[in-house]
Amino acid sequence: MSPAQAGEPGETRIFGIRHHGPGSARSLRLALEEFRPDTILIEGPADADPLVVHTAAASMAPPVALLGYVSDEPARAAFWPYAVFSPEWQALRYAVDNEIPVRFCDLPAAQVLAVDDRTGGRDALAELAAAGGYDDAERWWDAVVESTSDSGTFEAITEAMAALRETALIEPETETVTGPTGTPETGGSTDDPAAPPAGEFRTAATDEVGSGVPGASPAAETPGEAGGPESAPPQPEPLILDRHTLIREAHMRQVLRKARKDGARRIAVVCGAWHAPALQEPLGPAAADLRLLKGLPKVKATLTWVPWTHSRLAAASGYGAGVTSPGWYHHLFTETERPIASWLTKVAGVLRAHDLPVSSAHIIEAVRLAQTLAALRARPLAGLSEVTEATRAVLCEGDDTALRLVGTELVVGEALGAVPPEAPTVPLEADLRATARTLRLKQEALVRTLDLDLRKERDIGRSRLLHRLRLLGVHWGTPSAGTVQSKGTFRETWELRWEPEFAVRVIEASRWGTTVQAAAEAKILDTAARSGSGVTELTEALEFALLAELPGALDGLIARLGSAAAVDHDMTHLLAALPGLLRTLRYGDVRGTDTSALTHVADSMLVRICAGLPAAVTGLGDDTAAALRDQLDTATTAVHTRNHAESTEQWLSVLARLADRPDVHGLLVGRTVRLLCDADRIDTEEAARRLAAALSVGNTAAAKAAWVDGFVGGRGLVLVHDRALLRLIDGWLAGLSEEQFVEVVPLLRRTFGAFESGERRAIGEAVRDGRPAATAPGAAETDPARGLLALRTVADILGVPA
Repeated sequence: MSPAQAGEPGETRIFGIRHHGPGSARSLRLALEEFRPDTILIEGPADADPLVVHTAAASMAPPVALLGYVSDEPARAAFWPYAVFSPEWQALRYAVDNEIPVRFCDLPAAQVLAVDDRTGGRDALAELAAAGGYDDAERWWDAVVESTSDSGTFEAITEAMAALRETALIEPETETVTGPTGTPETGGSTDDPAAPPAGEFRTAATDEVGSGVPGASPAAETPGEAGGPESAPPQPEPLILDRHTLIREAHMRQVLRKARKDGARRIAVVCGAWHAPALQEPLGPAAADLRLLKGLPKVKATLTWVPWTHSRLAAASGYGAGVTSPGWYHHLFTETERPIASWLTKVAGVLRAHDLPVSSAHIIEAVRLAQTLAALRARPLAGLSEVTEATRAVLCEGDDTALRLVGTELVVGEALGAVPPEAPTVPLEADLRATARTLRLKQEALVRTLDLDLRKERDIGRSRLLHRLRLLGVHWGTPSAGTVQSKGTFRETWELRWEPEFAVRVIEASRWGTTVQAAAEAKILDTAARSGSGVTELTEALEFALLAELPGALDGLIARLGSAAAVDHDMTHLLAALPGLLRTLRYGDVRGTDTSALTHVADSMLVRICAGLPAAVTGLGDDTAAALRDQLDTATTAVHTRNHAESTEQWLSVLARLADRPDVHGLLVGRTVRLLCDADRIDTEEAARRLAAALSVGNTAAAKAAWVDGFVGGRGLVLVHDRALLRLIDGWLAGLSEEQFVEVVPLLRRTFGAFESGERRAIGEAVRDGRPAATAPGAAETDPARGLLALRTVADILGVPA
């Protein structure tokens, strides 16, 4: 502090801003340059002061957010977001660029995270907007503040907020608490009113200008007014001063007192406009503030910088201090020359990208219309409403669908910020950054499709990373149907999109390990060790471990699976697990993974199934038999896919035993005969003989229908090519009595209804061609005269000469 400054009287200026307002940001920058403070205090978590230094890094690019989380419980976290057009960010940059001491002055994150105090309410800006003749507070603020750059705006805003605070009610438990000047210490909610429950992510301490909480109207409590309460007009809900806001403002005043005590003479305080009146000089004695702050709960919190996105700054995302048009606000702040013309040029680019015709003449006419609307409304500059109307009328030609594209891609927009690598982080996050950089995977806010060829080293590395992150709950990539036409298993397609909340997921997952691979291995082993994990769950985990290439987890999973399979006597569990286990044996060919250790487990499980299946198929009901049929289909496909002669022989042998059993449900017998026929274990003549035996006298009509359903269910092509089988079924159906036909027709309709339309048509034609006696009399005769009439009619319809 210079001697001149030491002799100056102290001065504190309060700059009440709107969070994420470009007009506020530009006006604040001008005001700071005029005031030239020696200390700047900014609304934000006080324990984030050590992180201010990172704002000067060249690699720091808004939007970013301060992330605070409970060290022992990372899922309890809060964010303080900033965009380049946020006044707080501009204050930070001004302080860092001019080497001015800067501090955050709001409640520390350690105290914010210790309580779950969320109060929502009415925006006090609505009062000012209504006084100005606006029915929308956002439009009013945009017209009065955001479209101008005037450092003198702050005094007027503070005066207006002070008038509003005088009308606000105090919560009952805080009625005796007033500010040093007699004005109740009040403000907005700390958190988003629509924030998720405790233990999930929330956006904290960036309350909207003038947000309060709804309360009962005094008029509603006073019966006896003229006309009675029933006839009285509805009264607007008053603003309420909640205790949490009083505590926050008490902390801000304490930080302000400490800055003055430390020798600061010219202090600039940047805070939400609603708090500005409570921070004006004189502050008065500190005793009342100390009483409010005494005994507040606290947790051990860690803070860092994380990337943020424009869409998360939007009010539509549920963010309490959000704005409706972050993309528009970013444009206003960064484009100082001809902002309307440059904006409409961007709009034209978006529409052209969607194959909509937009010319330069369209842009010129839209600019003229926006400026004319602004002049008619006595606005100094066209705002978003005027630009949107011009866009709809000229560029979109009245098409609201095209206008929505502009709203999504430009008005809200999407941009992902970046933080410097030296910012504090957990080792797992550092490993993820390094791995993604090596694999050339860029964290982006927009959805991007990634097609991978698993025969390439880099692509297989990307696949492993994305699978590992999914296991850790970080769904950066989501598997999707590929756009590349390919056969085989060497293709994967992912939809990539990075969300800001993933930063918390990564921190939370860091308890499992310091690298992505180590954390994924520890997590999957922990999941597999839980008491409820059976052979099906363990097989899925093993398949996932191979996809993600987690060699450190394979031995443990295989051992656990072997133990679980040894004590599980339920054949349906083993049958459900077998296909997945056999599928994993293929990954060694495609991904280069050693799957030899799985062979013993797969072989032993198949042996147990083959030994226990004959005893497990007796006495089954219709529903159980149908479920088991599907499992037999899947297991047969898996065994054949493995292409292992000994395993295939074991499986077909047990199917042959089931096909010869008279005490097995007809649905299963029919299906095993069909599977054996498809595997060339029996020929079609043998299959026809078995079908004829199943349809012979002695079996009930329902049992015969079940056999037919098992044999042809879902696979009608065999009846198209094998006329002998078709004749057997056709003859059986033709010989049914009316009572028997009514009994079996529902099952047969379900069976034949599942065939492809082409298969049903071919079967019908085969039945017709094979039974000429059933043809209607005279159907084969032709009438040339009638045919000629038909041809003339068709020619008239088509407009061609007959």
